[in-house]
Amino acid sequence: MTTEVKPSTRERLLEAAATLTYRDGVGIGVEALCKAAGVSKRSLYQLFESKDDLLAASLGERASVFAAGLLPAADDGRSPRERILYVFDQLEEQAGAPDFQGCRYLAAQVELKDQSHPASQVAHRVKENLTAFFRAEAERGGAGDPDLLARQLSLVFDGASARAGIGADDLTGLVAPTVTTLLDAAGVR
Repeated sequence: MTTEVKPSTRERLLEAAATLTYRDGVGIGVEALCKAAGVSKRSLYQLFESKDDLLAASLGERASVFAAGLLPAADDGRSPRERILYVFDQLEEQAGAPDFQGCRYLAAQVELKDQSHPASQVAHRVKENLTAFFRAEAERGGAGDPDLLARQLSLVFDGASARAGIGADDLTGLVAPTVTTLLDAAGVR
């Protein structure tokens, strides 16, 4: 006989925040968050100082899942060029899902606008880690200007994610040729 482990109040709040903010945006109310989690406001405020702290914690909790869903395994035998293209292949695949609404971290930054907001700071760190991955691979691949290429790749990632997220574009056959052009121009092997 197996007993099912019920998620803790904290876990339910983090999951509700992740689900609702991805679907409805960061302006979601405390009432809706508590209702979705099946907890009282009092419980929320016993665990988190504010809704802002809950949002930041929720984004932080999903950072490793975000990276695992995009980045290739370390030392996977791929060339730097292939490792960069892998990220965009993953983005294209994720963008094909019916519930894809773009990058949750970009969306949080755009919606919040306040760079000092705790959730915006978490989102910024996660996005900076992606840019750092691009920079490291660009450097390993012999890019003439790894910093510039990393910023360009981040721009393509965010733009592709946003356009797919709002249903403005199908990424199939669009992103890989764009990234390949940048990699060729930068001399990445």
